[in-house]
Amino acid sequence: MEDASHGGLRAAFARLGAAALELLKTRADLAALEFSEHRDRARTLLILLGVAGIAFAFAAMSATALVVVYFWETYRIAALVGVTLIYVVVGVFALWRLSEHRRTDPTPFAETRAELERDREWLAGHLRRDK
Repeated sequence: MEDASHGGLRAAFARLGAAALELLKTRADLAALEFSEHRDRARTLLILLGVAGIAFAFAAMSATALVVVYFWETYRIAALVGVTLIYVVVGVFALWRLSEHRRTDPTPFAETRAELERDREWLAGHLRRDK
């Protein structure tokens, strides 16, 4: 009888170990998926940011040249100051938006961490009940 209960205990521990490994595998798969999505999103954003940055830089240089050439005979200093102030305002706005995005973006692996926390709470509840 003791061999049967020992075998039963061994089998129970084996099932528990297998379930724990499967749980860890599922959570690792979720983390890998989230990492992949985050990486792809970041890559796309960087490419778009680079293209937009280059296009706007050329547009800004062209607009600056146009304004300065147009006002060269009458208000050249005022034209340069005006264009410079516009660039400063646009730069400050861009930095403000960047800080807003950083503040409101979800933390990486938030879903994985939430799932692990739910698993921990579930296990803790079952361990308390078994005592």
